[in-house]
Amino acid sequence: MTIARASAFALLAALGAIQFSIAAGQILLALAALGWLASFFSPAAAGERRFAAPAFFAPLVLYAVWTLVATVFSRDPGVSLEANKELLLLLVVPMIMTLLAGDRAPRALDVLITVGALVAIVGVYQYTLLNYDTLGQRPKGTLSHYMTYSGVLMLLVCATAARLLFQPGQRIWPALIMPALLVALATTLSRNAWVGALVGIAVLLMLRDFRLMALLPVAAAAIVLFAPSEIVTRVYSVFDLKDPTNRDRIAMARAGGAMIEDSPLTGIGPDMVAEVYPQYRTDDAVEATVPHLHNVPLHIAAERGIPAVLLWVWFVVVAGRDLLRLARRERTALAAAGLAVLVAMVTAGMFEYNFGDTEVLVPFLALITLPFAAIRHE
Repeated sequence: MTIARASAFALLAALGAIQFSIAAGQILLALAALGWLASFFSPAAAGERRFAAPAFFAPLVLYAVWTLVATVFSRDPGVSLEANKELLLLLVVPMIMTLLAGDRAPRALDVLITVGALVAIVGVYQYTLLNYDTLGQRPKGTLSHYMTYSGVLMLLVCATAARLLFQPGQRIWPALIMPALLVALATTLSRNAWVGALVGIAVLLMLRDFRLMALLPVAAAAIVLFAPSEIVTRVYSVFDLKDPTNRDRIAMARAGGAMIEDSPLTGIGPDMVAEVYPQYRTDDAVEATVPHLHNVPLHIAAERGIPAVLLWVWFVVVAGRDLLRLARRERTALAAAGLAVLVAMVTAGMFEYNFGDTEVLVPFLALITLPFAAIRHE
């Protein structure tokens, strides 16, 4: 087995393992990264040395560089520097382009959704038999938090829907696992992931045939009529401005705006929101402190400055442009999944800081990179 093959196997294993254990996933990612780096210097891997990455990787690199600049000017550089290890996860993009090129890319999608089906079943079990059915105790599957769990399920629902719509010859397996994914996602009561998945699926329906959009109101009516009362109540709460979580998000937006006003160029520093939030908290806020601001662009701007959020927007625009072109040209499940996942992630990110969650970020980066890896010749 060559270094590249061993590294590809480790990377595939990491994409599955991170849905069960962040520690196991990170260990496997580290092994894959070591093999990937070694392949650039190995005589046996002479044909596999060439570095490759999609165009959207450039703004991600600049985003990482600006994060380091923001760290220098952080209110606590030591804390911010420790948090910057998350930037290493961005290497998943070129690793996938090199290690999972060609026919390996569809296998990676299979691994992601198959493991996701198992994780979904765990969540359904928790909801039905362990009474994880209230806002205070929600299903979290095999992960550490229900928000992380719902974010992963959102991505996998979009990827599985893409398989159903754009890979007609292989619909049996995705058709079998989709109900588990949808039920598990519903039971998390996570509105941001619901909205993200809905918008992602809408994109897929428009890509496939705009007339399929007629299915969405039918599905919405079915949810209202047949879903458990706690799920229906949670759906209605999306539009309730008196809902405590909605009011708290408005308060977080005000606090985040004040942070940006104080430090517009480099922000308060990575991983500093929880520490400084009490200083910016408004009187109408519900929580005394928060780990993040529940909005990706707002949180990035507050932590790392306005240049960082502009780089993030550049990344989203370039990725969206190239994935849309690829989806229209190739009409493959991988390309459609990549676009749907990007749209879902950005949509959910307006209500949750999912870009800073390792278990969500890794499959997200994988799913938007795999379409480009698939068309790359090994």
